[in-house]
Parts: sequence; C-alpha cells; structure tokens
Amino acid sequence: MAGNSKRKGAMRNPGSKKGAVVGSGGQKSKGLQGKGPTPKASERPNHPAYKRAKVAAKTEAVKTQRRQKTDKAQAETVAGRNPVVECLRAGTPATALYVALGIDADDRVAEAVRLAADRGISVLEVARGELDRITGGAMHQGLGLQVPPFEYASPDELLELTQRAGEPPLLVALDGVTDPRNLGAVVRSAAAFGAHGVVLPQRRSASMTAVAWRTSAGTAAKLPIAMATNLTRTLRDWAEAGLMIVGLDADGDVDVDGLELATSPLVVVVGSEGRGLGRLVKETCDQTVSIPMAAGVESLNASVAAGVVLAEVARRRRIVAKG
Repeated sequence: MAGNSKRKGAMRNPGSKKGAVVGSGGQKSKGLQGKGPTPKASERPNHPAYKRAKVAAKTEAVKTQRRQKTDKAQAETVAGRNPVVECLRAGTPATALYVALGIDADDRVAEAVRLAADRGISVLEVARGELDRITGGAMHQGLGLQVPPFEYASPDELLELTQRAGEPPLLVALDGVTDPRNLGAVVRSAAAFGAHGVVLPQRRSASMTAVAWRTSAGTAAKLPIAMATNLTRTLRDWAEAGLMIVGLDADGDVDVDGLELATSPLVVVVGSEGRGLGRLVKETCDQTVSIPMAAGVESLNASVAAGVVLAEVARRRRIVAKG
C-alpha cells in the first residue's frame, strides 16, 4: 500500500504545481531585449545639444524666410544729386549709379561718379526718359542710385551675438517709430554708445530705407538690425533669457538719473513720438524711465530721447569697467 500511495502522490495533477509548467511564450526573452541604440544627444529633449540644435534650426528657418522676402522685395532708387552723394558718402549699399545722358555735370555729379567707381558700383548712362521711369518720376536732377533691399538679422541672431560679446548685453528696440530719419538717428546713437544691435517690428514701423541708412551715417553697416514679427513676443523671449527691459516713458517709474539697471543686461525700448509705448510692449517692461526737462519744453523726439538714455547707460558702464 505504501508503494501505491507513493505512486499516487507522484501522479498529482501537473496543474497543481507552483509556477508555470508551460513555455513563457517568449515573454522573458522579449523582456531581455534592448531598446535599440541610444539616441544622439541632439535628439534627446532634455539634453543641451537638443536645445542648441532646435535654436539653430529655428535660426536657419528665419534666414531662409528672410532670403525669400529679400528676393521678392523691390530695389529702391534714390533720386537727386544731394541725396545720391550723401548715400555714397555714407557707404549705403548700391548696385548701380544712373547718370542721365547729356547731364550738366557739376561737383556733385563728379563726386558721385568717383565714389561709385571707387566702390565698384556700376555707372550707367541712360536717357533722361529712362531715368524718369526708373525713379518713378521723381526730381532726379540727372542722378539715380539703385539700393538693394536691406538684409535684416533675426532677433535670435541678436541674442546670440550679445551672448558672445563678453560684456553685459545692450540692445535697442523701436516701438512704432515710423520716420526713417528717426530710425537712422537711433541706429547712429546705438552704435555710438556701444549697443550690440537694434530691433524693430515688422508692422507699423519705419524700415531701413536709403533715407534711414543715410541718416545713420553709415553705422547701419556696422550694427546688426533685426526685424521682429511680433515685438512683444521678442521682448518676452529676451526677458526669459535674462535681459532687463526698460522703456522710455514721460511718466516713468524712475528718471534717467536713477536708472540703476543701466549696468545689467539691458534692452532699451523707444516708443513713437505721438503715442509713446504700446500697451502690450509697456507691460513687458521691468521698468520705465523718463528724462527730466525744463518746464514748458515739449517732449524730445524718439531719436534724441534714445541718445540721452543710451549716453547715460554708457557712462554708468564705463564707471563700472574702471572699477
């Protein structure tokens, strides 16, 4: 009986055993399989290389878009002896100097031809009627200068430039400045007082025409100028990058004498002469600053006000640099 009981015990139902007695269906081997090769650093969202690659791709897309816009833009023709000579003296980029056949040459005509030849700009003699057509019927006095569309930087490029500068960033933003002469004067002041670049909005703003270039006295060739699709968003992006935003305003939080942010990474925002800073732009400012003036004097225009504040920023930074 004992032997029988042992045999009965040995013949227990296999299903009563602990654990699986059938194959795992490959689940264990699948669990041991790797997940493939490690992605490149530029493909891992939390890696710094990924962020750099994303910024680079965005910058390249902006450059491509800018090139396409430039290709579609129309060249500008400056008309008149004095404007043409002033543009050539200022180093305004130009592709051709048109001189009317049979023109009564004077010193300005001679200087224009000489400056154009020295810079390798084509000098083309054309019939007066043809020059009328080229200049759109403007009072050309026998001279016309063809100026190509201005090539703008992107706001991201300006930010990258300031990060490589090795000194506290200083940028200038224009909000609603529609006079190209004021734009050119601001660019000139920005260059004179050590700014790293200027940004202006795509809409409701003057652009870098030949007039603005001439007023800048050629400094537009040395200072990068960017165009922002949305100025408010650009200022917010710069604020997130660590820049302080200061707006010029007649009722500022502080006057220019109390501008303690001058030595910080800084963006100076200049509004239009009429309405000043726009509401959304003003809301992005960390501080607004006013310029003290004698009683009974009207407010300064945009370019003069910008020059005053930028001069104070430069003065304070020189003091810090001297230690």
